[in-house]
Amino acid sequence: MRAACGQFSRPTHETWQHGGVTAATHSSSFPGGPASADSADAVLLGLDPEQREVATTLRGPVCVLAGAGTGKTRAITHRIAYGVRSGQLMPASVLAVTFTNRAAGEMRGRLRTLGAGGVQARTFHSAALRQLQYFWPKAVGGEVPRLLERKIQFVAEAGARCRIRLDRNELRDVTGEIEWAKVTQTVPADYPVAALKSGREAPRDLAEIAQIYGTYEQLKRDRGMIDFEDVLLLTVGILQDRHDIAEQIRTQYQHFVVDEYQDVSPLQQRLLDLWLGERDSLCVVGDASQTIYSFTGATPDHLLNFRTRYPQATVVKLVRDYRSTPQVVHLANGLLNQAKGRAAEHRLELISQRETGPDPVYAEYADEPAEAEGVARRIRDLIAAGVPAGEIAVLYRINAQSEVYEQALADAGVPYQLRGAERFFERQEVQKAILALRGAARSGGNDPLLDDVVELGSQVRAVLSSTGWSTEPPAGSGAVRDQWESLAALVRLAEDFARSRPGATLADLTIELEERKAAQHAPTVQGVTLASLHAAKGLEWDAVFLVGLTDGMIPITYAKTDEQVEEERRLLYVGVTRARIHLNLSWAVSRAPGGRASRRPSRFLNGLRPGSAAPGATAGSAAERGVRGRVRRGPVLCRVCGKTLTEAGELKLMRCEDCPSDMDEGLYERLRDWRAAQSKEQGLPAYCVFTDKTLMAIAEAAPAEEGELSMISGVGGRKLDRYGADVLAICAGQEVAAGHPDDA
Repeated sequence: MRAACGQFSRPTHETWQHGGVTAATHSSSFPGGPASADSADAVLLGLDPEQREVATTLRGPVCVLAGAGTGKTRAITHRIAYGVRSGQLMPASVLAVTFTNRAAGEMRGRLRTLGAGGVQARTFHSAALRQLQYFWPKAVGGEVPRLLERKIQFVAEAGARCRIRLDRNELRDVTGEIEWAKVTQTVPADYPVAALKSGREAPRDLAEIAQIYGTYEQLKRDRGMIDFEDVLLLTVGILQDRHDIAEQIRTQYQHFVVDEYQDVSPLQQRLLDLWLGERDSLCVVGDASQTIYSFTGATPDHLLNFRTRYPQATVVKLVRDYRSTPQVVHLANGLLNQAKGRAAEHRLELISQRETGPDPVYAEYADEPAEAEGVARRIRDLIAAGVPAGEIAVLYRINAQSEVYEQALADAGVPYQLRGAERFFERQEVQKAILALRGAARSGGNDPLLDDVVELGSQVRAVLSSTGWSTEPPAGSGAVRDQWESLAALVRLAEDFARSRPGATLADLTIELEERKAAQHAPTVQGVTLASLHAAKGLEWDAVFLVGLTDGMIPITYAKTDEQVEEERRLLYVGVTRARIHLNLSWAVSRAPGGRASRRPSRFLNGLRPGSAAPGATAGSAAERGVRGRVRRGPVLCRVCGKTLTEAGELKLMRCEDCPSDMDEGLYERLRDWRAAQSKEQGLPAYCVFTDKTLMAIAEAAPAEEGELSMISGVGGRKLDRYGADVLAICAGQEVAAGHPDDA
């Protein structure tokens, strides 16, 4: 909708704030309003000002920087629909591409509802495959090569021809390396150098992988087959060599929309460039802070360089978060405020549009089983309070962490479903290990593996050493590491069983394992979701439990470089932003009951969880000290009655809710007046400056120095830099000049 002067007309506050904008995934397509349901303007009703700008900017390059939960899919589908309904875009001339079939299907469904059903919405591979099948006879001639659905068998044969034996997990990892090489347009001969330069944690010698890669490619050629990466490579090759075919595609598709643009690989970007030609009718949508797939070749560089490539581009930032409560958004922003690197420089400060909700709950447990049982109890309480089981998720860093939560939920009578992974007892390495344990139990003293081994835990370790377990984990990530983690979980389970059942035998353990397997609930769509953080991307739940948040798990131990560590931080950010209302973060200081409490909470939570020092503070410094001048360790106690505090609100105040407050009422009111001025000056809700609880905590503590102020929950490093001087001046009884703190 444009005004007569050619400028975009701005909606009234009532149009978007009260006319239907809700959580992005739950909003109606056409909120009620005066426009006809058949008019183009009906598509714009219910959009907020930034979404509306996206929808009405139909020409030239457009870059939409969209934070988590800000309604990016809504914005771009309404953009396409508005262009179609207003007659500015022909449906058949638009190609919208995304990264998963689920996302493409959702986009097609929304477009049909909005009256733009003729628009093509596909994945990169799907769009390229259609073009390849259509143009192959003209460009190459003959039959289109058959598509290889699963390349792992060909990789196995290639390894055998090279006289390199690969086990099942190495096959998966070598296949992943080949896929990475192809999407980064790296040929076999160049793979070793490229892998070294990129810091790849390869499962085999780089020269061996290059040899297998080259043989794999030859096998496909000999048998007239192509894989999914070839679909993109061959389409790129045809469009580069046959300008007539490229022009035919460019005549068909004149407008492009790319979702999740931070995840494009160099090969996908090359294909997009060929689709575009010299034109710039491109709209990209992405968030560099959600780049978590760099190990597959994805890179946010194309998103971050968009303004450099297209200096005239319109850039729209979507920061109004319709998914999560202010409390969840506050934590998400706090995580990114501590981030470093290029992606961090382009982070988006989200502003929640939802009603206030409960504070995130932080919980420390003595050991992993206690953590799982505590999570299961909390989930059971939520279900009893009316939260559907299907609206609850437990998210962890690696799939091997699932077993203890599967068991805890089963013991608590809570149904669950695993997403993106096999159930623990259905994993091939686990089944193989149980068979080996059962065989050893039957042979008794005749098994040479058990010679001179008496203690049950040692017996299990000896048996599993023949199936791939070792005392030290393998370097790097991938299938080999996943296999080791599964076997290590069995070793821990056996040790715990032996501790609880002195004198237990291998036969007793195998019976226990069979009972555990039989007791698990079958997956059901109504169950609590168990998923890795990677598998949770693009999803959301009312309640999210982020578990196992210790250093060494997130960031994972093999994240060595600064960029790898920052990707781990982004992974945790993705986990936090999956939660709509309830967010629980937990960790265990020991692996097993009675073990040494040597683990530490994830460094990413420093300065965010109650009682923790901001990043960079040195041990024993003022920044680590509480307002009473002592280093905080162990449980946080109420400073009035001495009771252990567990609730987030109480931890913020450092006292029980019902204990008497020594707050300086006058100081509290001065802080509120200052916050109101800052809120007005910056155009932000007051809670985005400081929440009421944080102001109360400041007024009660009356900090006299920066170190004391930094220890108050809700005063992170960025807010300390931004507002610290003002707050300390107010606490000292000084007058503070009006204006933005950054203007000084």
